[in-house]
Amino acid sequence: MAKLYYFYGAMGSSKSANALMNEYNYRERGQKVLLCKTNLDTRDGVKMIRSRIGLQKECELLDDVCRMKDEDIAVYNAVIVDEIQFASADQIDFLAHIADDLDIPVMCYGLRTDFQMNLFEGSARLMAVADKIQEIKTVCWCGKKATCNARYNENGIVRSGEQIMLGANDEYIALCRKHFLQGKLYPDPEEKKD
Repeated sequence: MAKLYYFYGAMGSSKSANALMNEYNYRERGQKVLLCKTNLDTRDGVKMIRSRIGLQKECELLDDVCRMKDEDIAVYNAVIVDEIQFASADQIDFLAHIADDLDIPVMCYGLRTDFQMNLFEGSARLMAVADKIQEIKTVCWCGKKATCNARYNENGIVRSGEQIMLGANDEYIALCRKHFLQGKLYPDPEEKKD
C-alpha cells in the first residue's frame, strides 16, 4: 500500500534538495516520477524547482496535477511535491487519493509553520492525514535544532504581516525557539555558543 509522506523542516533544511535527490533516485532506477510544486512559488521560475545548493529541475504545477485524470497519473511510479505548505486542504486530499486509490507513493516537502509559528493550510492538513511525517533537521546559529522560520528586515525579526511572503536567505533565517522568541538573529560579539 502506497503512503502519503510529509517531510518538513525549517528554512534552509534542504527540503528542495531532498525532493530533487529523491526524484533523481527514482529516475535512475528506471521509474517514472511526477515532480511538481505549488503554484504560488515562482521565485525560481513558474515550473522550476531549485535548491540553495544549485540542484534544479523542471516540474509541473500542483494545480495542473490536481486536474489530471486518474489514468494519466497512474503511469507514474511516484509523485513528489515541493513547497507543499502552500497547498490547499483539497489539494492535500487529492494527493491522499493518489496514494490510497492509485497506490502511488506521494512525497511532500515543505515548511511546517510560518514566521509567526502558525501552521500553513497545506501543512496542517498533512499533519492530520499523512501516513508518515518526518522532520528534516537544520540548525540555528547557536548549534541547536532550528524549528522556527524567522522573517527579518533591517530592524530585526518581523512579528506581523501577511502569512505568505516569498523570500530566501535575505529575508528568512531558521532559528531555535529560544532565539526566535528572544529575537536574536545572530550571537552578540562577546557571546559564546551555548
